[in-house]
Amino acid sequence: MFTSTGSSGLYKAPLSKSLLLVPSALSLLLALLLPHCQKLFVYDLHAVKNDFQIWRLICGRIICLDLKDTFCSSLLIYNFRIFERRYGSRKFASFLLGSWVLSALFDFLLIEAMQYFFGITAASNLPSGFLAPVFALFVPFYCSIPRVQVAQILGPLSITNKTLIYILGLQLFTSGSYIWIVAISGLMSGLCYDSKMFQVHQVLCIPSWMAKFFSWTLEPIFSSSEPTSEARIGMGATLDIQRQQRMELLDRQLMFSQFAQGRRQRQQQGGMINWNRLFPPLRQRQNVNYQGGRQSEPAAPPLEVSEEQVARLMEMGFSRGDALEALRASNNDLNVATNFLLQH
Repeated sequence: MFTSTGSSGLYKAPLSKSLLLVPSALSLLLALLLPHCQKLFVYDLHAVKNDFQIWRLICGRIICLDLKDTFCSSLLIYNFRIFERRYGSRKFASFLLGSWVLSALFDFLLIEAMQYFFGITAASNLPSGFLAPVFALFVPFYCSIPRVQVAQILGPLSITNKTLIYILGLQLFTSGSYIWIVAISGLMSGLCYDSKMFQVHQVLCIPSWMAKFFSWTLEPIFSSSEPTSEARIGMGATLDIQRQQRMELLDRQLMFSQFAQGRRQRQQQGGMINWNRLFPPLRQRQNVNYQGGRQSEPAAPPLEVSEEQVARLMEMGFSRGDALEALRASNNDLNVATNFLLQH
């Protein structure tokens, strides 16, 4: 898996699964069996503006006509499914809808600006497909997913859990002549929606009745069962990266087993999770030695927690209590605390 936020397939991500299957199947169908129908899905802004072919704003911005773009965007959607599991399908769909609508407006503005300042009109035929919302998802990915170093190469250069995602986005960014327009409009729309600028998140959102309707009709079709066991395969470029990934897997499995034990105890006894039992090697503990029948000094006071790190975890949607306990348990290691909280 590209990120360190857990794999577990497409479990609890029915919208991501539908975006992977339906547009990809239609792209293959148009490319292999119905090539003469591809002209109907061309994203031509001049035809929209001059001939009022409004349907191109829908068809041209959902189905990819280039199979390379289909493949890259599908991989990115698969890795961005973590946002659907974190925020829920309704909020995730609202983000995609808002960025999809805003990016269409930014496409028009960028095209008009290029024509006015540079006299370029050939950019009216932009790359087709569900590309702008995919680029918009890079905004919350950059802001809310912590950066964890996996390996270091060539001195200051390092490989992190986010490196391959950015490389894949760069590959998609350079796949066509004018795809940079779609990428810029997608990033701008994602920034506007994620920062809640002009309250667009309240206007461009999925109504609750519509979310319930699709949850009742389509979610059973695209839902995935909970995985029973997962065997991760290292995707590092070198042997050292793969060893590091295997070590992280073992640490994560140990953490999960400790968490399951703490949950069982909480269900039996009630109350909060005992984080001291979840993270015994990470706590700062003072040895108790008996010398001459006397005990050593009292235990050290609770670890001071950075309010800035607590605020960052709360911005990601976690409660203040969980953020404080996770940071204390991990000795103020934001990456360890975040990765554990993201899994639960």
